[in-house]
Amino acid sequence: MKVSPIAAAVAACLAVTGPAASHEFKAGDLTISHPSSRPTPPKADVGVGYVSIRNDGTTADRLIGGSATVAGRFEIHASTVEDGVARMRRVEDGIVLEPGATVKLASGGAHVMLFDLKEPIKKGQPFDGAFVFERAGTVPVSFSVEGFNVATPSFSHEGHKP
Repeated sequence: MKVSPIAAAVAACLAVTGPAASHEFKAGDLTISHPSSRPTPPKADVGVGYVSIRNDGTTADRLIGGSATVAGRFEIHASTVEDGVARMRRVEDGIVLEPGATVKLASGGAHVMLFDLKEPIKKGQPFDGAFVFERAGTVPVSFSVEGFNVATPSFSHEGHKP
């Protein structure tokens, strides 16, 4: 069977870009998938971060913090609805990652707040950061910066104060 040069080139590109395209980071039994953020207005001092974390191990871990090069502070927050009003508060004890479970930090639920922005977060301009886990330690990541997705619910972050 003869393979065309174009097919061979496409297969080679997929083999090289597959892991990069998936935007995953590993730390022991944890898989950190697609850390991302959204663009901010030029003078904003608050941004957000989203991620999915899977624990393939047999021992629980806990996300306890992190950092981002674009921000002075990194906090984990959770959204709740009380009497029909969405409220967002800092998660003091971190987020438990049970064995076999996937935790998603996303708009409308638990998410990362980036305070004291040093520069605007711009679409298409990734930035470095890290997630800190109780067991797995500090894991360097790169946050992609994507536009707003109309299918994803969006809450105002006006109530977030340092």
